[in-house]
Amino acid sequence: MMAAKAHIQAELVWFCVPDGAIAGATTAMQEAGDWRGKVALHSSGALTSDELTKLKMRGAAVASVHPMMTFVRGSRPPLVGVPFAVEGDVTAVRMARHIVKNLGGRAYSIRKEDKAAYHAWGTFASPLLTALLVTSEQVATAAGLRPREAKRRMLPILKQTLANYAAFDAAGAFSGPMIRGDIDTVKRHLRILRRIPVAKEVYRSLAQAALVYLPGKNKPALARVLNSSRSSSSSS
Repeated sequence: MMAAKAHIQAELVWFCVPDGAIAGATTAMQEAGDWRGKVALHSSGALTSDELTKLKMRGAAVASVHPMMTFVRGSRPPLVGVPFAVEGDVTAVRMARHIVKNLGGRAYSIRKEDKAAYHAWGTFASPLLTALLVTSEQVATAAGLRPREAKRRMLPILKQTLANYAAFDAAGAFSGPMIRGDIDTVKRHLRILRRIPVAKEVYRSLAQAALVYLPGKNKPALARVLNSSRSSSSSS
């Protein structure tokens, strides 16, 4: 017995599936009725509205609509004030902007060629930030703490750092040994982090970024210390 084909009567279809599933979903849905006059959206941050080309060829107006927000199991973040990156056909973009406004978000235009960089930016802002936090927990074990206790003790400084960043931007929020040019302290950090090689490489990479993007003293000397640390890691 053959299964009946799905039939789409809605004026709007929004594909909220993993990036790798969008093309397959559109293939499965392209025969589900007449797409003329309908709008098709997807929520990928990295992919463009071109992923919906098969539906566009059947008459749909298409767009990509991505919220710069993290969604994990058990959380329901508010969408008020959340920026949404939008690109695509004029009709679909107009409808997407209307939906975003009704959700309390803010719609911003993005060029197709900028989406990969945009999504990398979002990855730095949340998933890789989470990776930094779990790495910080691992470093805390070298100071005798368990990860759960490290999390509890880190929260005040994390919250204040974000508050400082919001109020004073990155340069005004930057503190610690690198802005002071404290070379001996950085050397001590690198020595103790030999016990945790992954954390040491994260430290080095972020410290090098700080040398480029943030204020600080003794930058040439600090750069030599960081480069020397890389050389010693490679030879060990």
